[in-house]
Amino acid sequence: MKNISRFIFSRAGVSLLFCLMIGLAALLAPWLSPRDPLAADLSCRLAAPCPEFPLGTDQLGRCVLSRILWGLRLSLGGALAASGLAVGAGTLLGIGAALAKGWVGILFRAAIDMGLAIPGLILAIVFAGLAPGTMQGLIIGLAAANWPWWARLIRGLALSSVQKEFVLAGRAAGLKSSRIVLAYILPQFKNPVLAGASLKTGRIILAFAGLSYLGLGPPPPVPELGRMLQEAGIYMARAPWLVFGPGISITLAVAALNLAGKTFQREFHDV
Repeated sequence: MKNISRFIFSRAGVSLLFCLMIGLAALLAPWLSPRDPLAADLSCRLAAPCPEFPLGTDQLGRCVLSRILWGLRLSLGGALAASGLAVGAGTLLGIGAALAKGWVGILFRAAIDMGLAIPGLILAIVFAGLAPGTMQGLIIGLAAANWPWWARLIRGLALSSVQKEFVLAGRAAGLKSSRIVLAYILPQFKNPVLAGASLKTGRIILAFAGLSYLGLGPPPPVPELGRMLQEAGIYMARAPWLVFGPGISITLAVAALNLAGKTFQREFHDV
C-alpha cells in the first residue's frame, strides 16, 4: 500500500492520472456531453454559464461544454494519429539511415536532411491546404512536419544501440538483421520514444488548433477547439466564456502531455 500511495502522489503518478483524465474526457464525450454539440437554439444564444448550460452557449445557442468535449476528442484523436504516423515514418527512415549500407543508406540520410531543411510549419500548411477542410489533410500535414525530427532521433539512438555488447554478441551469433532490430535495438527506444511522443503530441495539439484557427481544419459546424477560439473572438467582450473554455481545454491537454513527457524524460536519463 505504501508503494502504491507513493506512486500515486509521485510525479509519474500525477502525470499518468492527468493524462488519463484528459483521455477519458475525450473518449467518453458521447456520454459526458449534456447536449448535442451541433444542436442550435437561437433563443438561448450567448447564454451565460448556468445549471442548464455549465459553460454557457455560443452565438448559435449551442452548448459550449458539449462542443468542448467533442472538440477535445477530435483534437486529441487527430494529434495522436499524426504523431503515430510521424513516429512510424521516422522510425523506418531513422533505422534505415543508421543501418543501411551503400547508396541505400545515403538515400535515407539525404531524405532526412531534406526533411529537416524544410520548415515544418510550411509542410503542414501545404499538405493541409491540398485537402482543406478535412481531417486527413491536417493529419498528413502535421505528420509530414514532424517525421524528420523523429528520423534524426531514431538514427542517433540506433547508432548508439548497435555498439552495445549484447547487440554485437547477437551479430557474432549470426542472427538476422531483422531479428537484431526487433529483439535488441527497438526495445532500447522505449523511454526516449515515450518521452518524445508525449512532448511532440502536445505540440501537435497546439499546431492542430492553430491551423484550424486559420481555417485549415474541419469546417463548421464540426466542433474543433481552434475554430471555436476563432469564432469566439468576435464575442470576446460580450461572452468571454466562449474563449475561456476552449483555451483552458487546450492548455490542460498540452500540460498533461508535457508533464508525462518530462516524467519519461527524467526516467530515461536516470537509466
